[in-house]
Amino acid sequence: MNNSWNRRSFIQGLGASASVIAASACGIKSDRSPQGIPEAALAVEPVVKPESLEKPNLTVGYVPVNDCAPFAIAWEKGFFRKYGLNVTLSRESSWANSRDGVIFGRLDASPVVSGAVTNARNGAEGARHAPLCAAMTIHRHGNALTMNRKIWEGGIRPWHEYKGDLEAFGRVFHDYFDRMSMEERVWAVVLSSSIYEYFVRYLVAAAGLNPIEEFRIIITPPPQMVSNMRIGAMQAYMVAEPWNTRAISGNEGIGFTFAQGREIWRGHPDRVLAVMESFIEENPQTYRSLVKAMLEACQYCSKPENREEVAEIISGRSFTGAKPKFTRPGIVGSYNYGGFDGKERTIKTLETTIFFDLPTGVSQVPNDHSTFLWQSESLWLMTQAARWGQIREFPKNAEAIARKAWRTDLYREIATEMGITCPQEDYKIEPAEAFIDRKPFDPTDPVRYLNSFEIRANAPQRFYQART
Repeated sequence: MNNSWNRRSFIQGLGASASVIAASACGIKSDRSPQGIPEAALAVEPVVKPESLEKPNLTVGYVPVNDCAPFAIAWEKGFFRKYGLNVTLSRESSWANSRDGVIFGRLDASPVVSGAVTNARNGAEGARHAPLCAAMTIHRHGNALTMNRKIWEGGIRPWHEYKGDLEAFGRVFHDYFDRMSMEERVWAVVLSSSIYEYFVRYLVAAAGLNPIEEFRIIITPPPQMVSNMRIGAMQAYMVAEPWNTRAISGNEGIGFTFAQGREIWRGHPDRVLAVMESFIEENPQTYRSLVKAMLEACQYCSKPENREEVAEIISGRSFTGAKPKFTRPGIVGSYNYGGFDGKERTIKTLETTIFFDLPTGVSQVPNDHSTFLWQSESLWLMTQAARWGQIREFPKNAEAIARKAWRTDLYREIATEMGITCPQEDYKIEPAEAFIDRKPFDPTDPVRYLNSFEIRANAPQRFYQART
Protein backbone atom coordinates (compact mmCIF):
# COMPACT_ATOMS: atom_id res chain seq x y z
CA MET A 1 0.00 0.00 0.00
CA ASN A 2 1.54 3.34 -1.01
CA ASN A 3 2.50 6.23 1.27
CA SER A 4 -0.05 8.63 -0.23
CA TRP A 5 -2.85 6.27 0.71
CA ASN A 6 -1.48 5.96 4.24
CA ARG A 7 -1.27 9.73 4.51
CA ARG A 8 -4.80 10.21 3.20
CA SER A 9 -6.03 7.61 5.68
CA PHE A 10 -4.31 9.44 8.50
CA ILE A 11 -5.96 12.72 7.50
CA GLN A 12 -9.33 11.00 7.34
CA GLY A 13 -8.70 9.55 10.77
CA LEU A 14 -8.09 13.04 12.11
CA GLY A 15 -11.27 14.29 10.45
CA ALA A 16 -13.30 11.54 12.02
CA SER A 17 -11.81 12.47 15.35
CA ALA A 18 -12.81 16.14 15.26
CA SER A 19 -16.10 15.78 17.07
CA VAL A 20 -14.50 13.35 19.50
CA ILE A 21 -11.92 15.92 20.52
CA ALA A 22 -14.58 18.60 20.92
CA ALA A 23 -16.75 16.33 23.04
CA SER A 24 -13.80 15.34 25.20
CA ALA A 25 -12.95 18.99 25.80
CA CYS A 26 -16.47 19.55 27.03
CA GLY A 27 -16.28 16.41 29.15
CA ILE A 28 -13.38 17.83 31.15
CA LYS A 29 -15.65 20.53 32.51
CA SER A 30 -18.48 18.26 33.60
CA ASP A 31 -18.29 14.88 35.33
CA ARG A 32 -21.42 12.90 34.47
CA SER A 33 -20.55 9.93 36.71
CA PRO A 34 -23.21 9.00 39.30
CA GLN A 35 -22.90 10.93 42.54
CA GLY A 36 -23.85 9.88 46.08
CA ILE A 37 -25.53 6.58 46.97
CA PRO A 38 -29.06 5.82 45.68
CA GLU A 39 -31.75 5.63 48.35
CA ALA A 40 -32.65 2.05 47.39
CA ALA A 41 -29.00 1.03 47.78
CA LEU A 42 -28.79 2.59 51.24
CA ALA A 43 -31.66 0.35 52.35
CA VAL A 44 -29.68 -2.81 51.53
CA GLU A 45 -28.12 -4.60 54.48
CA PRO A 46 -24.55 -5.75 53.78
CA VAL A 47 -23.88 -9.49 53.99
CA VAL A 48 -20.15 -8.75 53.96
CA LYS A 49 -18.64 -6.34 56.47
CA PRO A 50 -16.57 -3.62 54.76
CA GLU A 51 -13.92 -3.91 57.47
CA SER A 52 -13.36 -7.55 56.45
CA LEU A 53 -12.19 -6.44 53.00
CA GLU A 54 -8.68 -5.33 52.12
CA LYS A 55 -9.95 -2.41 50.04
CA PRO A 56 -13.68 -1.68 50.43
CA ASN A 57 -13.49 1.69 48.64
CA LEU A 58 -13.19 1.11 44.90
CA THR A 59 -13.29 3.19 41.73
CA VAL A 60 -14.91 1.21 38.94
CA GLY A 61 -15.17 2.40 35.35
CA TYR A 62 -17.90 1.99 32.75
CA VAL A 63 -18.52 3.30 29.23
CA PRO A 64 -21.84 4.94 28.20
CA VAL A 65 -23.24 2.08 26.13
CA ASN A 66 -25.95 -0.47 26.94
CA ASP A 67 -23.54 -2.91 28.52
CA CYS A 68 -23.05 -0.52 31.42
CA ALA A 69 -26.37 -2.01 32.60
CA PRO A 70 -24.90 -4.40 35.23
CA PHE A 71 -22.81 -1.55 36.67
CA ALA A 72 -25.85 0.72 36.80
CA ILE A 73 -27.94 -2.02 38.44
CA ALA A 74 -25.24 -2.92 40.98
CA TRP A 75 -25.13 0.79 41.85
CA GLU A 76 -28.88 1.47 41.91
CA LYS A 77 -29.99 -1.77 43.60
CA GLY A 78 -27.28 -1.86 46.24
CA PHE A 79 -25.41 -4.99 45.13
CA PHE A 80 -22.07 -3.25 45.68
CA ARG A 81 -23.19 -2.29 49.18
CA LYS A 82 -24.54 -5.81 49.82
CA TYR A 83 -21.04 -7.23 49.42
CA GLY A 84 -19.32 -4.62 51.57
CA LEU A 85 -18.13 -2.32 48.80
CA ASN A 86 -18.25 1.46 48.60
CA VAL A 87 -17.95 1.97 44.84
CA THR A 88 -17.39 5.19 42.98
CA LEU A 89 -18.45 4.75 39.36
CA SER A 90 -16.34 6.56 36.77
CA ARG A 91 -17.86 7.36 33.36
CA GLU A 92 -15.16 6.69 30.77
CA SER A 93 -15.20 8.44 27.40
CA SER A 94 -13.78 5.51 25.41
CA TRP A 95 -12.80 1.85 25.63
CA ALA A 96 -9.13 2.83 25.50
CA ASN A 97 -9.66 5.01 28.58
CA SER A 98 -11.52 2.19 30.30
CA ARG A 99 -8.66 -0.24 29.68
CA ASP A 100 -5.83 2.19 30.38
CA GLY A 101 -7.50 3.43 33.56
CA VAL A 102 -7.03 -0.07 35.00
CA ILE A 103 -3.49 -0.49 33.66
CA PHE A 104 -2.27 2.82 35.12
CA GLY A 105 -4.11 2.46 38.42
CA ARG A 106 -6.69 5.23 38.07
CA LEU A 107 -9.42 2.57 38.13
CA ASP A 108 -9.54 -0.55 40.30
CA ALA A 109 -11.69 -2.38 37.77
CA SER A 110 -13.47 -1.63 34.52
CA PRO A 111 -15.09 -3.41 31.58
CA VAL A 112 -12.89 -3.93 28.52
CA VAL A 113 -13.61 -5.18 25.03
CA SER A 114 -13.00 -8.91 24.53
CA GLY A 115 -9.47 -9.36 23.28
CA ALA A 116 -8.07 -6.49 25.35
CA VAL A 117 -7.02 -8.70 28.26
CA THR A 118 -5.08 -11.35 26.31
CA ASN A 119 -3.71 -8.79 23.86
CA ALA A 120 -2.37 -6.72 26.75
CA ARG A 121 -0.49 -9.80 27.89
CA ASN A 122 0.68 -10.57 24.33
CA GLY A 123 1.78 -7.00 23.71
CA ALA A 124 -0.27 -7.00 20.51
CA GLU A 125 -0.07 -4.00 18.23
CA GLY A 126 -2.48 -1.34 19.48
CA ALA A 127 -2.59 -2.80 22.99
CA ARG A 128 -0.60 -1.70 26.04
CA HIS A 129 1.54 -4.47 27.52
CA ALA A 130 0.22 -5.28 31.01
CA PRO A 131 -0.85 -8.29 33.14
CA LEU A 132 -4.61 -7.76 32.93
CA CYS A 133 -7.00 -10.40 34.27
CA ALA A 134 -10.71 -11.14 34.05
CA ALA A 135 -12.86 -13.72 35.79
CA MET A 136 -16.22 -12.96 34.20
CA THR A 137 -17.93 -11.50 31.17
CA ILE A 138 -20.36 -8.61 31.61
CA HIS A 139 -22.53 -9.77 28.72
CA ARG A 140 -22.57 -11.53 25.38
CA HIS A 141 -23.86 -10.04 22.11
CA GLY A 142 -25.37 -6.53 22.32
CA ASN A 143 -23.43 -4.96 19.43
CA ALA A 144 -23.90 -4.45 15.72
CA LEU A 145 -22.33 -3.28 12.47
CA THR A 146 -23.98 -0.12 11.13
CA MET A 147 -23.53 0.91 7.49
CA ASN A 148 -24.38 4.25 5.91
CA ARG A 149 -27.03 5.08 3.33
CA LYS A 150 -24.55 5.03 0.46
CA ILE A 151 -23.81 1.36 1.15
CA TRP A 152 -27.54 0.67 1.12
CA GLU A 153 -27.86 2.47 -2.21
CA GLY A 154 -24.98 0.31 -3.42
CA GLY A 155 -27.31 -2.69 -3.10
CA ILE A 156 -26.25 -4.16 0.26
CA ARG A 157 -28.99 -5.32 2.66
CA PRO A 158 -29.04 -6.69 6.23
CA TRP A 159 -27.28 -10.05 6.48
CA HIS A 160 -30.38 -12.04 7.47
CA GLU A 161 -31.98 -11.20 4.12
CA TYR A 162 -29.28 -13.25 2.37
CA LYS A 163 -30.52 -16.30 4.32
CA GLY A 164 -27.00 -17.50 5.02
CA ASP A 165 -25.84 -17.32 1.39
CA LEU A 166 -22.35 -15.91 1.83
CA GLU A 167 -21.57 -16.16 -1.90
CA ALA A 168 -24.60 -14.07 -2.84
CA PHE A 169 -23.63 -11.41 -0.32
CA GLY A 170 -20.00 -11.57 -1.49
CA ARG A 171 -20.98 -10.79 -5.07
CA VAL A 172 -22.89 -7.65 -4.06
CA PHE A 173 -20.13 -6.67 -1.67
CA HIS A 174 -17.43 -7.04 -4.35
CA ASP A 175 -19.47 -4.97 -6.78
CA TYR A 176 -19.93 -2.23 -4.20
CA PHE A 177 -16.22 -1.95 -3.38
CA ASP A 178 -15.30 -1.96 -7.06
CA ARG A 179 -17.27 1.28 -7.45
CA MET A 180 -15.97 3.06 -4.33
CA SER A 181 -12.94 5.35 -4.28
CA MET A 182 -10.20 4.53 -1.78
CA GLU A 183 -10.78 7.82 0.06
CA GLU A 184 -14.34 6.82 0.92
CA ARG A 185 -13.43 3.45 2.39
CA VAL A 186 -13.18 4.30 6.07
CA TRP A 187 -14.73 2.05 8.72
CA ALA A 188 -14.62 2.54 12.48
CA VAL A 189 -14.36 0.35 15.57
CA VAL A 190 -14.12 1.25 19.24
CA LEU A 191 -10.64 -0.17 19.89
CA SER A 192 -7.85 -1.81 17.92
CA SER A 193 -6.82 -5.37 18.75
CA SER A 194 -10.33 -6.17 19.97
CA ILE A 195 -13.23 -8.39 19.01
CA TYR A 196 -15.05 -5.61 17.14
CA GLU A 197 -12.09 -5.07 14.85
CA TYR A 198 -11.80 -8.83 14.40
CA PHE A 199 -15.50 -9.09 13.51
CA VAL A 200 -15.20 -6.37 10.85
CA ARG A 201 -12.17 -8.08 9.31
CA TYR A 202 -13.67 -11.56 9.69
CA LEU A 203 -16.86 -10.57 7.88
CA VAL A 204 -15.09 -8.89 4.95
CA ALA A 205 -12.65 -11.78 4.58
CA ALA A 206 -15.50 -14.30 4.71
CA ALA A 207 -17.06 -12.42 1.78
CA GLY A 208 -13.84 -12.97 -0.18
CA LEU A 209 -12.25 -9.52 0.14
CA ASN A 210 -9.02 -8.62 1.89
CA PRO A 211 -9.96 -6.06 4.57
CA ILE A 212 -6.41 -4.70 4.67
CA GLU A 213 -6.66 -3.68 1.02
CA GLU A 214 -10.30 -2.63 0.89
CA PHE A 215 -10.65 -0.04 3.66
CA ARG A 216 -8.94 1.69 6.56
CA ILE A 217 -9.97 1.31 10.16
CA ILE A 218 -10.17 4.27 12.52
CA ILE A 219 -10.78 4.19 16.27
CA THR A 220 -13.72 6.23 17.56
CA PRO A 221 -15.38 6.32 21.01
CA PRO A 222 -18.97 4.98 20.94
CA PRO A 223 -20.88 8.25 21.56
CA GLN A 224 -19.20 9.84 18.52
CA MET A 225 -20.02 7.13 15.97
CA VAL A 226 -23.34 8.57 14.75
CA SER A 227 -22.13 12.17 14.41
CA ASN A 228 -19.05 11.07 12.49
CA MET A 229 -21.13 8.98 10.09
CA ARG A 230 -23.49 11.93 9.63
CA ILE A 231 -20.64 14.16 8.42
CA GLY A 232 -19.36 11.46 6.08
CA ALA A 233 -16.20 10.58 7.99
CA MET A 234 -16.94 6.85 7.84
CA GLN A 235 -18.96 4.37 5.83
CA ALA A 236 -19.53 1.83 8.57
CA TYR A 237 -18.87 1.26 12.25
CA MET A 238 -19.16 -1.51 14.80
CA VAL A 239 -20.23 -0.56 18.30
CA ALA A 240 -22.48 -1.58 21.19
CA GLU A 241 -26.03 -0.36 21.59
CA PRO A 242 -27.64 2.17 21.69
CA TRP A 243 -25.36 3.71 19.06
CA ASN A 244 -26.61 1.50 16.25
CA THR A 245 -30.26 2.17 17.02
CA ARG A 246 -29.47 5.88 17.20
CA ALA A 247 -28.39 5.81 13.54
CA ILE A 248 -31.77 4.29 12.62
CA SER A 249 -34.42 5.68 14.95
CA GLY A 250 -32.81 8.85 16.24
CA ASN A 251 -31.14 10.00 13.04
CA GLU A 252 -33.25 8.77 10.14
CA GLY A 253 -31.27 8.69 6.96
CA ILE A 254 -27.91 8.06 8.66
CA GLY A 255 -27.55 4.28 8.54
CA PHE A 256 -28.91 0.75 8.88
CA THR A 257 -27.75 -2.35 10.73
CA PHE A 258 -26.06 -4.87 8.47
CA ALA A 259 -25.60 -7.51 11.18
CA GLN A 260 -25.44 -7.94 14.90
CA GLY A 261 -22.23 -9.43 16.25
CA ARG A 262 -24.16 -12.56 17.17
CA GLU A 263 -24.68 -13.17 13.44
CA ILE A 264 -20.92 -13.24 12.92
CA TRP A 265 -20.21 -15.43 15.96
CA ARG A 266 -23.23 -16.62 17.89
CA GLY A 267 -22.52 -16.75 21.61
CA HIS A 268 -19.44 -14.55 21.49
CA PRO A 269 -18.21 -12.77 24.64
CA ASP A 270 -18.41 -8.99 24.45
CA ARG A 271 -17.14 -7.16 27.55
CA VAL A 272 -15.15 -8.67 30.39
CA LEU A 273 -14.53 -7.23 33.86
CA ALA A 274 -10.83 -6.36 33.91
CA VAL A 275 -8.47 -5.84 36.83
CA MET A 276 -4.71 -6.00 37.17
CA GLU A 277 -3.28 -9.31 38.35
CA SER A 278 -1.80 -7.50 41.35
CA PHE A 279 -5.27 -6.35 42.41
CA ILE A 280 -6.41 -9.95 42.82
CA GLU A 281 -3.22 -10.91 44.67
CA GLU A 282 -3.37 -7.97 47.07
CA ASN A 283 -7.16 -7.85 47.54
CA PRO A 284 -8.52 -11.40 47.23
CA GLN A 285 -11.59 -10.86 49.42
CA THR A 286 -12.38 -7.53 47.83
CA TYR A 287 -12.17 -9.10 44.41
CA ARG A 288 -14.57 -11.85 45.43
CA SER A 289 -17.05 -9.24 46.63
CA LEU A 290 -16.75 -7.29 43.38
CA VAL A 291 -17.39 -10.35 41.22
CA LYS A 292 -20.34 -11.39 43.39
CA ALA A 293 -21.92 -7.94 43.12
CA MET A 294 -21.50 -7.93 39.36
CA LEU A 295 -22.76 -11.50 39.01
CA GLU A 296 -25.92 -10.66 40.92
CA ALA A 297 -26.38 -7.54 38.80
CA CYS A 298 -26.01 -9.60 35.61
CA GLN A 299 -28.61 -12.06 36.88
CA TYR A 300 -30.98 -9.16 37.57
CA CYS A 301 -30.47 -7.73 34.06
CA SER A 302 -31.04 -11.18 32.54
CA LYS A 303 -34.60 -11.60 33.83
CA PRO A 304 -37.18 -10.68 31.17
CA GLU A 305 -39.41 -9.01 33.76
CA ASN A 306 -36.62 -6.60 34.70
CA ARG A 307 -35.48 -5.54 31.26
CA GLU A 308 -37.86 -2.62 30.72
CA GLU A 309 -36.67 -1.17 34.04
CA VAL A 310 -33.03 -1.77 33.12
CA ALA A 311 -33.50 0.07 29.81
CA GLU A 312 -35.02 2.99 31.71
CA ILE A 313 -32.23 3.13 34.30
CA ILE A 314 -29.39 3.16 31.78
CA SER A 315 -31.05 5.98 29.85
CA GLY A 316 -30.14 8.27 32.76
CA ARG A 317 -27.72 11.12 32.11
CA SER A 318 -25.01 9.44 34.18
CA PHE A 319 -25.12 6.28 32.07
CA THR A 320 -25.87 6.33 28.31
CA GLY A 321 -27.75 9.63 28.33
CA ALA A 322 -29.89 8.19 25.52
CA LYS A 323 -33.69 8.12 25.57
CA PRO A 324 -35.31 4.79 26.57
CA LYS A 325 -36.54 4.33 22.99
CA PHE A 326 -32.87 3.97 22.02
CA THR A 327 -31.66 1.82 24.94
CA ARG A 328 -34.75 -0.41 24.98
CA PRO A 329 -34.38 -2.41 21.70
CA GLY A 330 -31.03 -3.94 22.61
CA ILE A 331 -32.07 -4.69 26.20
CA VAL A 332 -35.59 -6.11 25.75
CA GLY A 333 -34.68 -7.80 22.47
CA SER A 334 -36.90 -6.00 19.95
CA TYR A 335 -34.30 -4.85 17.47
CA ASN A 336 -34.96 -2.85 14.30
CA TYR A 337 -32.35 -3.26 11.55
CA GLY A 338 -33.71 -0.25 9.69
CA GLY A 339 -33.32 0.40 5.99
CA PHE A 340 -34.44 2.98 3.45
CA ASP A 341 -37.34 1.23 1.74
CA GLY A 342 -40.01 1.51 4.43
CA LYS A 343 -39.97 -2.21 5.27
CA GLU A 344 -40.32 -3.45 8.86
CA ARG A 345 -37.14 -5.23 9.98
CA THR A 346 -37.66 -5.75 13.71
CA ILE A 347 -36.48 -9.08 15.12
CA LYS A 348 -37.54 -10.04 18.64
CA THR A 349 -35.20 -12.26 20.67
CA LEU A 350 -33.53 -12.12 24.08
CA GLU A 351 -30.34 -13.20 22.29
CA THR A 352 -29.90 -9.55 21.27
CA THR A 353 -28.09 -9.01 24.58
CA ILE A 354 -27.34 -11.87 26.99
CA PHE A 355 -26.47 -11.03 30.60
CA PHE A 356 -26.64 -14.44 32.33
CA ASP A 357 -29.12 -17.09 31.14
CA LEU A 358 -28.12 -18.67 27.83
CA PRO A 359 -30.75 -19.85 25.32
CA THR A 360 -30.23 -23.46 24.22
CA GLY A 361 -29.51 -22.25 20.70
CA VAL A 362 -26.47 -20.35 21.98
CA SER A 363 -25.01 -23.06 24.21
CA GLN A 364 -25.94 -26.65 24.93
CA VAL A 365 -23.23 -27.14 27.54
CA PRO A 366 -24.78 -28.09 30.92
CA ASN A 367 -24.66 -25.28 33.52
CA ASP A 368 -23.23 -22.80 31.02
CA HIS A 369 -24.15 -19.15 31.48
CA SER A 370 -23.16 -15.86 29.91
CA THR A 371 -20.82 -14.67 32.65
CA PHE A 372 -18.66 -17.83 32.49
CA LEU A 373 -15.43 -17.20 30.59
CA TRP A 374 -14.33 -20.04 28.34
CA GLN A 375 -10.56 -20.01 27.96
CA SER A 376 -11.04 -21.51 24.50
CA GLU A 377 -12.70 -18.24 23.47
CA SER A 378 -9.54 -16.45 24.53
CA LEU A 379 -7.60 -18.76 22.20
CA TRP A 380 -9.93 -17.81 19.33
CA LEU A 381 -9.17 -14.14 19.96
CA MET A 382 -5.46 -14.91 19.83
CA THR A 383 -5.89 -16.64 16.46
CA GLN A 384 -7.37 -13.42 15.10
CA ALA A 385 -4.58 -11.28 16.56
CA ALA A 386 -2.12 -13.53 14.74
CA ARG A 387 -4.25 -13.63 11.59
CA TRP A 388 -4.13 -9.87 11.21
CA GLY A 389 -0.49 -9.46 12.11
CA GLN A 390 -0.96 -7.83 15.52
CA ILE A 391 1.25 -10.50 17.03
CA ARG A 392 4.05 -12.18 15.06
CA GLU A 393 2.69 -15.69 15.48
CA PHE A 394 0.22 -17.66 17.52
CA PRO A 395 1.84 -17.82 21.00
CA LYS A 396 3.50 -21.09 21.88
CA ASN A 397 2.34 -20.54 25.47
CA ALA A 398 -1.20 -19.55 24.45
CA GLU A 399 -2.83 -21.92 26.93
CA ALA A 400 -0.77 -20.47 29.79
CA ILE A 401 -1.71 -16.95 28.72
CA ALA A 402 -5.38 -17.86 28.60
CA ARG A 403 -5.15 -19.51 32.02
CA LYS A 404 -3.59 -16.41 33.61
CA ALA A 405 -5.77 -13.91 31.76
CA TRP A 406 -9.22 -15.54 31.98
CA ARG A 407 -9.49 -16.81 35.55
CA THR A 408 -12.04 -19.60 35.32
CA ASP A 409 -10.56 -21.10 38.50
CA LEU A 410 -11.53 -18.04 40.53
CA TYR A 411 -14.89 -17.74 38.84
CA ARG A 412 -15.83 -21.30 39.77
CA GLU A 413 -14.88 -20.71 43.42
CA ILE A 414 -16.84 -17.46 43.63
CA ALA A 415 -19.86 -18.77 41.75
CA THR A 416 -19.95 -21.90 43.93
CA GLU A 417 -20.10 -19.69 47.03
CA MET A 418 -23.19 -18.08 45.46
CA GLY A 419 -24.80 -21.43 44.67
CA ILE A 420 -24.13 -21.15 40.92
CA THR A 421 -23.10 -24.36 39.16
CA CYS A 422 -20.52 -23.93 36.37
CA PRO A 423 -19.08 -25.98 33.52
CA GLN A 424 -16.08 -27.97 34.70
CA GLU A 425 -14.09 -27.67 31.49
CA ASP A 426 -12.21 -24.59 30.27
CA TYR A 427 -12.41 -25.40 26.56
CA LYS A 428 -15.27 -26.12 24.19
CA ILE A 429 -15.54 -26.55 20.44
CA GLU A 430 -17.35 -23.72 18.68
CA PRO A 431 -19.62 -25.42 16.12
CA ALA A 432 -19.72 -24.46 12.44
CA GLU A 433 -23.21 -23.01 12.74
CA ALA A 434 -21.96 -20.47 15.29
CA PHE A 435 -19.94 -18.56 12.66
CA ILE A 436 -21.06 -16.61 9.60
CA ASP A 437 -18.68 -18.61 7.37
CA ARG A 438 -19.61 -21.91 9.04
CA LYS A 439 -16.01 -22.65 9.98
CA PRO A 440 -15.84 -24.48 13.35
CA PHE A 441 -13.17 -23.69 15.92
CA ASP A 442 -11.42 -26.55 17.69
CA PRO A 443 -9.32 -25.10 20.54
CA THR A 444 -7.12 -28.20 20.64
CA ASP A 445 -5.55 -27.18 17.32
CA PRO A 446 -5.70 -23.37 16.99
CA VAL A 447 -2.72 -23.17 14.62
CA ARG A 448 -4.39 -25.44 12.11
CA TYR A 449 -7.51 -23.28 12.38
CA LEU A 450 -5.46 -20.14 11.81
CA ASN A 451 -3.72 -21.61 8.78
CA SER A 452 -7.05 -22.55 7.23
CA PHE A 453 -7.77 -18.90 6.40
CA GLU A 454 -6.64 -17.89 2.92
CA ILE A 455 -7.02 -14.18 3.65
CA ARG A 456 -4.71 -12.92 6.37
CA ALA A 457 -2.09 -10.26 6.99
CA ASN A 458 1.60 -10.57 6.28
CA ALA A 459 2.57 -7.57 8.40
CA PRO A 460 1.14 -5.49 11.25
CA GLN A 461 -1.34 -2.79 10.25
CA ARG A 462 -1.40 0.81 11.36
CA PHE A 463 -4.27 2.29 13.37
CA TYR A 464 -5.21 5.89 13.96
CA GLN A 465 -6.35 6.66 17.49
CA ALA A 466 -8.89 9.40 18.05
CA ARG A 467 -7.53 11.54 20.86
CA THR A 468 -9.68 11.80 23.96
